[in-house]
Amino acid sequence: METAGALLSQLEERGYKGRIVSTRHVRELHEEIERHYSLNSFDEEFYRESLGGFVFTLPCGLPQAKSLVVVAVPQPQLQVTFHRNGKSHSLIIPPTYLCCSDRQVESILANCLNPHGYHVLKAVLPLKLLAVRSGLGKYGKNNICYVPQMGSFHRLTAFYTDLPCSEDTWQRVEMLKNCHDCSACVRGCPTGAISSDRFLLRAERCITFYNERKGDFPGWMSSSWHNALVGCLYCQKVCPLNRPFLQWVEFGGDFSEKETALLLREKSLDRLPSAVATKLRHLDLVEYLDVLGRNLSVLLTKEKGS
Repeated sequence: METAGALLSQLEERGYKGRIVSTRHVRELHEEIERHYSLNSFDEEFYRESLGGFVFTLPCGLPQAKSLVVVAVPQPQLQVTFHRNGKSHSLIIPPTYLCCSDRQVESILANCLNPHGYHVLKAVLPLKLLAVRSGLGKYGKNNICYVPQMGSFHRLTAFYTDLPCSEDTWQRVEMLKNCHDCSACVRGCPTGAISSDRFLLRAERCITFYNERKGDFPGWMSSSWHNALVGCLYCQKVCPLNRPFLQWVEFGGDFSEKETALLLREKSLDRLPSAVATKLRHLDLVEYLDVLGRNLSVLLTKEKGS
């Protein structure tokens, strides 16, 4: 079996799905993002904070990169228990946040390609757009990427490699046919971020955008709308395509009263006990430590009042 085919087969054996496309399409990804920006389709803050970090040039560490491998790894919701004032509170981390799967994918690619003289380097690109253009998935009306047999319960990652791209699966952006006559996510989003008058999400109205960034929540955002420790699950939970995966919830950990109190006030990993820091690393929440206490406070207050 050729190297590319063997690579995709190894991913499939582990329950992952992948596609391989030529690096010449990196420019097209950039052009597509910039076209939407020039048409004022993106809120300025969202564009600067969420889209400004992509790198649309070949990596210095692999200037001869010929292909991109984009991979979807199935991922569950994580239930994390926090103890506060004698009560336990089970809160959810949505799929996509466990980045340990990125390292697993990189290991698979390296083990398959390195013996043949090829190299692997992580790509920093708009992954949903790349996955849809590669044919790995399709956009839902909520602008989330859906992958067959995974729905939106997956994490995307991508890597450059100098493996030649023999079969390019590049295609135009498509929305799922199921979405054309369905408006479940439009009705289910409390902020109006998903609109029937345009395809692109109104990111400046999206709960995920605000609870991943530092600062106060906007005044128009009701505290009752918060539903996850980070991110948001409204549009994913009401989506008919996700029904087979909604009960896929795994236990992510438990924080004692003392640990919960520390998380509510501390924003520095160095000031936390090593046991707490280890739990946060296990949940891949370290990068959200600046907002974790704020989000946790809102959710605990919401549960108290419900």
